Amino acid sequence: MTKTHVKFAAVAAVVAATVVMASLAAVAQNRTFSPGAANAEWKTYGGDLRSTRYSPLAQINKDNFSKLEVAWRFKTDALGPRPEFNLQSTPLMVGGVLYSTGGTRRAVVALDAGTGEMRWMYSLNEGKRGEAAPRQLSGRGLAYWSDGRQERIVYVTPGYQMIALDAKTGRPVPGFGRNGIVDLKLNNDQEMDPVTGEIGLHAAPVISGDVVIIGAAHLPGSIPSRRDNDNGYVRGFDVRTGKRLWIFHTIPRPGEPGIETWEVESAAEQSGNAGVWAQMSIDEELGLVYLPVELPTGDYYGGHRLGDGLYGESIIAVEIKTGKKRWHYQLVHHGIWDSDIPCAPILADIVVDGRMIKALAQPSKQGWVYVLDRATGVPVWPIEERAVEASTVPGEKASPTQPFVTKPPAFAKQGVTIDDLIDFTPALRAEAVKLAARYKLGPLYTPPVASKWEGPLATLMMPSTTGGANWQGGALDPETNYLYVYSSNQISDLALIESDGKRSDMRYVRGTAPNPAAPPAALPAAGAAGGEAAPPVLVQGLPLVKPPYATISALDIDKGDLVWQVAHGETPDNIRNHPALKGLTIPRTGRIGRIGVLATKTLLIAGEAGFFTTPSGQRGAMLRAYDKATGQEVGEVYMPAPQTGSPMTYMLNGRQYLIVSISGGTYSGELVAFRLPQDATTTN
Repeated sequence: MTKTHVKFAAVAAVVAATVVMASLAAVAQNRTFSPGAANAEWKTYGGDLRSTRYSPLAQINKDNFSKLEVAWRFKTDALGPRPEFNLQSTPLMVGGVLYSTGGTRRAVVALDAGTGEMRWMYSLNEGKRGEAAPRQLSGRGLAYWSDGRQERIVYVTPGYQMIALDAKTGRPVPGFGRNGIVDLKLNNDQEMDPVTGEIGLHAAPVISGDVVIIGAAHLPGSIPSRRDNDNGYVRGFDVRTGKRLWIFHTIPRPGEPGIETWEVESAAEQSGNAGVWAQMSIDEELGLVYLPVELPTGDYYGGHRLGDGLYGESIIAVEIKTGKKRWHYQLVHHGIWDSDIPCAPILADIVVDGRMIKALAQPSKQGWVYVLDRATGVPVWPIEERAVEASTVPGEKASPTQPFVTKPPAFAKQGVTIDDLIDFTPALRAEAVKLAARYKLGPLYTPPVASKWEGPLATLMMPSTTGGANWQGGALDPETNYLYVYSSNQISDLALIESDGKRSDMRYVRGTAPNPAAPPAALPAAGAAGGEAAPPVLVQGLPLVKPPYATISALDIDKGDLVWQVAHGETPDNIRNHPALKGLTIPRTGRIGRIGVLATKTLLIAGEAGFFTTPSGQRGAMLRAYDKATGQEVGEVYMPAPQTGSPMTYMLNGRQYLIVSISGGTYSGELVAFRLPQDATTTN
C-alpha cells in the first residue's frame, strides 16, 4: 500500500514506517467484506449490494479446478413458447434453493441447489405487451427479500411489470400491487402506451431494507423512432406493498437541478431515454443507491439536445429511502458515442496515501475505471478536463472538453491509429492501411462524421460502442482491492446519415453512405448499418485491429495501478485456420464477447465467449481459472457452449458449487452446475 508522506523531516523514517504499517493494518481489518458470501450463499445479483462478485470460498482452488465435474444441468427450453439462445441470468442461492429467470417468456424457477430439481416455476403470458417489449428474453436475474418471516422473489417481466412471488411456493403475493403485480408503465410521471411504450428492463431489481429500486431500459439508440422517447426514470417501491415511494427524474424537469445544463430548456422536455439499464449498487451504511445512467435520445447525434445534458452518462447517488440526490458525477458531456454507463458501480474501501476512502469504482465502455469517493462524488485521483475535437456534423455541437481519467490506466485500447492495425503479414498490413484510408482515425472522443462514400465513410472508434466493459462489469477482491475486468478490443465504424423521416424524426441517425454507383435495387435502406453495433470492419475476414481481442485486467485500486493483463479466450478457429496465416504462430488472441468474472478466495474464474474447436476435437468453450495475483492460468473445464451469464458460487452440504449460464449458436440456454468429485473436496 502507498506510504504516507512524512510531513516533518525530524521524524525518524523507521518510526514513520511503523506508524504507517500499523495504521494500514487497522484500516484493512475494518474493510467491509461480502455479507452474502460470508455464509456461503449468493443472495443478490452481484454477490452483495456492493456488486463485488466475490466469494471467500476456497474448496475449489488451483490444484483441483480442472477436476470439476458437472453436478447437474437445467435446460430452459420449456420456459417459453420457443427456446432461448442468449441466457444471461446470474442465479441466486438462498437456503439451499437456487432462483433464476429463464426462457423466452422470462419465467422464474426455484431449483434444488444440490440436484437442480425444479421446486416451482412461475410464468406470465403478457401477450402483445411482451411481444412488443424492447428488452425481451430471460433478462439477467431477480432479487430476494426476507424480513425473517416472509421470503419474496421480485423480478421485472419483459413487458415492464414488477412481480413479487412467495419464495417458498412461487405464487404471486396477494398484498403486493394488484394480485402480486405492479404495472411499471403507470405512476411514472409520464404518459405511455401500456402495450407499445418503449420501456423495459433486463437488469435485476436491487433491494435494501424494505425498498426495491427499479431502473429502465429502451431499444438501442442508433435510429430512435422519436426524439421525445419515453423517459427512463428511476423509482423506489415498498417491497411489502408495491407502493411507489419516490421517483428520480434522470432528465430534469423545469425548475429542477441540472436543467441549466441543457442549452434549450424545452429540449429536455422533448427528449427521452436516460434510463438506468445497468445494475445498481447500494451502500446501506451511507443509505445511498448509485445509479449508472445512460445518455438521452439518441446515441450518436445530439443536435436536438445541445448542452452537457445532465444526467446523461452520469453516476448519481440518491438516498435509498427518499430518492433525494446527494451528488452526481458526469463521465461524458453531451454524449455522442454511446458511452452510456453499462454496469454496476463496485464499492470498495480503499487506502490511498495512508487514508481510508469509501470509494466507488465504475468500469466503463471507454476502458477506464472511474474511482470516486462514494460519500461525496469527488474523484480519488485527478480526472482532467481535456480539449477534444469539434464535430462537423450539421446541427451538432460537441462538448469542447471531456473528463480524462489519470489513474488507474486504461484497461482497453483507446482510439485508433495506423499502429493499431493488423500486422500478421506485410500483405495484410498493407490491405488494412488501404482500408483505413477511407475512414477517419483519431483518439478517444473523436466525433462521428456525416458519412460520405468518397470519404470519410465513418469514424473508426475503439473501444467499440459495446466497450470496453459492458453489462457484465467486474469483480473485486476486498482483501487485496484488486479489481478484475473483462474487456473487448474491437473497432466500431461510427457514422451518421440524414434521416429519411420515416423511421425516425431525428435529423441524423446512424448509418453509412451507399455506393452511388450501385444499382438502385442494391442500395441499402437508410441507416442499414444501424443497430446496437455495426458489423465489424474486416480484412479478409480478420479483425482490422491487432490482437488481443479480449482481455482480463487486474487493477490495484489502492494504488491506481495495472497489475496484470491477459488475453482471455482461445484464438478463434477462423483465425487459427485462416489461409493467409498458414505457418504463422499466433499467440492466444482472446475472444470478443460479454463475459462476467467471479473472484473467490484464491481464483479468478471466467468462461469464454463464442465457440472454438478444443484440442480433443470437441466444439464448445472453456471455463478458465486464473491466479488472482499473477493472471497465470491454473485450470480449465470444458463447456458445450459459451458463457453468456456471469458465474456465481455457493457452498451446500460441505461442497462448493459453481454455476454458469451457457448458450449461443444453436445451443439453447442452460444452467450448468460444477462441483468437485467427492474424493477431491477439501475443507473450506
